[in-house]
Amino acid sequence: MDLRQLEYFLAVAEERSFTKAAARLHLTQPGVSAQIRRMERELGQNLFDRSGPVILLTQAGTTLLPYAREALGAVSGGRLALDELAGLVRGRLSAGIVMSCSSVPVADLLADFHRSYPEVEISLLEDASDRLVAALREGRLDVALIGTGAAPVPGLNSRVVADEPVVAAVVPEDPLAQRTKVELSTLSERPLITLPLGAGLRTGLEEACEKIGVRARVTMETGDPQRLVELAERGLGSAILPAPIVRAHGGRLRPIEIVAPRIRARVALAWPAERPMSPAGQAFVDLACAMLKPV
Repeated sequence: MDLRQLEYFLAVAEERSFTKAAARLHLTQPGVSAQIRRMERELGQNLFDRSGPVILLTQAGTTLLPYAREALGAVSGGRLALDELAGLVRGRLSAGIVMSCSSVPVADLLADFHRSYPEVEISLLEDASDRLVAALREGRLDVALIGTGAAPVPGLNSRVVADEPVVAAVVPEDPLAQRTKVELSTLSERPLITLPLGAGLRTGLEEACEKIGVRARVTMETGDPQRLVELAERGLGSAILPAPIVRAHGGRLRPIEIVAPRIRARVALAWPAERPMSPAGQAFVDLACAMLKPV
């Protein structure tokens, strides 16, 4: 069993697919499958259950997984430490961004980083905040822009870089449209259209409802803010959105401030607190903190 096989094993375990793992590794699917089969013969145990549509780890594979991550992390850390000693910043930067993050100039940030450190290979993952947090904790991401509630995320360092009011957006015919403010207790009884569980804005909504002892009546959810706007424009409910998105849309929705309590949509730059940062990761955090004003 060698480091290359461990890399293949980790890719298949994380992607739950030989095809996706091969694409991630820039290899052919038969080549990856052959290496895993060889690894299993050497170990005398099957590492994956191939009987279903999704590739799953066997008990032996689950046992091996943390050791594979630790071994590959140690090798990568050793190489990066030597690069740092030599005054170089190269290698890989794995960054994540919460879906539909419009309040942070991500493209400008990545472009500035690339100009400063052209030897670093950058990968970018767009996903829901809860999955980005899991990827940070598992070491699959170096840094991410995540949506967050008021409470800090355990195991992560973070810096809030965007903090915007959340409003209820309704059509002009809605009885609430003549108001400028609405209490959350009143709003929670109406059909709400919002982001799915795991999104930072949804976390803020759930935390606020829990604070006053109510439960939001969410009837529709989607990860696309534009789709939220479209559904609300057709009178299907009140869209819960950051105020700038409603203003930028320029449609016929009326934004109403949510009060008692107010809800904020926060985006935070986050990175792991319980393991050392790679030189590339630390360089990105330093650049982002300098470029993005803290809130």
